[in-house]
Order: sequence, then structure tokens, then C-alpha cells
Amino acid sequence: MRSSEFERVKREGRIRRGKLLTLSMVAVENSGPCRAGFITNRRLGQAVVRNRVRRRLREIVRKHQHDLREDFWIVLVARRDATKASYRALEDEWLRLAKRASILAL
Repeated sequence: MRSSEFERVKREGRIRRGKLLTLSMVAVENSGPCRAGFITNRRLGQAVVRNRVRRRLREIVRKHQHDLREDFWIVLVARRDATKASYRALEDEWLRLAKRASILAL
């Protein structure tokens, strides 16, 4: 996603907060498949830690991409506890937030 798209999600989107992640999403007409962006702040730790969290989140969204409704842009922001969380805990949190946000097509 481009920075202008991140700004649009931040400005117009709805937010769901969890212990490990914050999910922001905005409906965009005729945008096709769901697009996702990831934010890992420097407060999480060094680059190695931030990149590990980002890789895990990218894989989780990729794994569930066919379950997502179309015409949405989402931004996942990792919170500090995400650095110590297991892959499974991150995936559970993602699914819970996505269901609360009604972006899963299940």
C-alpha cells in the first residue's frame, strides 16, 4: 500500500483494537481483492524483531486471504505484546478482530 492509502484508512476507517493487534479497515468500492498493509513501530524493538512480526502477520493474512470479503483495505498495527506472542496467538487475534470487523466472508 502507498502512504496515501494508509492515510485514507487512518482518516476514514473503522478501528478494532486487541491485545496484540489493532485492525483498521475502510470499504473501497470496486477495489477488488482485499488489500492489506502492516505497521510495526520502532517501539516494538530492533529491526529483526519488527521484521519477524511483519513476516508473521503477512503470512497470516495470506493464509486467510480467500476468506476475506472484497473491496476492503485493511491496516494491521502490531502492538508491543505482539513481539512475544506465538504465531498461533497472532493468528487467533487476527481472526477474532476480522470477525468483529465483519470482513471475513465465512
